[in-house]
Amino acid sequence: MESTEPAPAKLNLALHVREKLPDGRHRIETIFAFCTDGDRLGGELAEKLSLEATGPFAADLGDPDENLVLRAARALQERAGVAQGAALRLTKNLPVASGIGGGSADAGAALRLLTQLWKIDPSHATEVAPTLGADVPACLLSMTARGDGAGDQLQLYDAEVSGKPVLLLNPRVGLSTSQVFAAWNGEDYGPLRNWRTGRNDLEAPAIEQVPLIGTVLAWLSAQPGAEFVRMSGSGATCFAIFDSEESRDRAEDAVPREWWRLASFLR
Repeated sequence: MESTEPAPAKLNLALHVREKLPDGRHRIETIFAFCTDGDRLGGELAEKLSLEATGPFAADLGDPDENLVLRAARALQERAGVAQGAALRLTKNLPVASGIGGGSADAGAALRLLTQLWKIDPSHATEVAPTLGADVPACLLSMTARGDGAGDQLQLYDAEVSGKPVLLLNPRVGLSTSQVFAAWNGEDYGPLRNWRTGRNDLEAPAIEQVPLIGTVLAWLSAQPGAEFVRMSGSGATCFAIFDSEESRDRAEDAVPREWWRLASFLR
């Protein structure tokens, strides 16, 4: 019997870049939040590890053998000393390289799902997650949290956004996280004290590479009922938190047809 696990879309309510670390990564301060919608991972026990991908963005995933789901599965298998495999099926609903943690969310879902299937201690997943990417620990948790360090030092955070209607928009342009970080101007504009008065320091370099992001942000800001508008992560996905489900739905109906959109709620 197949078990399933959600891989919720990740949002950065704020993202302050403070400095470049000696290991080449950047020290950031961020507030992670998660939607009730995203990708979905299913799986059942098998002799070997395998991955099948379906869904609207499955064709954009590239080599299945290099997918973060399989990388997470192999790392967890090795860490926990598991001999069993699993047949995994990923429904890819989120665009690739879009700043909403698609790959990291999938990896987090794989770690949770396989912890259950293989009946192993959850601490193995916690130890493996940081080795897969800076966002994977947050996506493993999938709860609103503050991230420090490279974003992988987590503390639960009450942003008081649970249940809020949210609309995600992407102009269907992929962005390289490494290239956006590389274009950061190196200026430290100060610590993150409150997500509402914070910022995303990657917005400017992302807009420089994809000016259409600025258009999406302006469009969201002009929608009635939009209380909070920001780009997520390194882009190009932007989002707005709305004052009501009705306001969000009216905005969704007006979205230009060529943009990808997701109407959801915050967890």
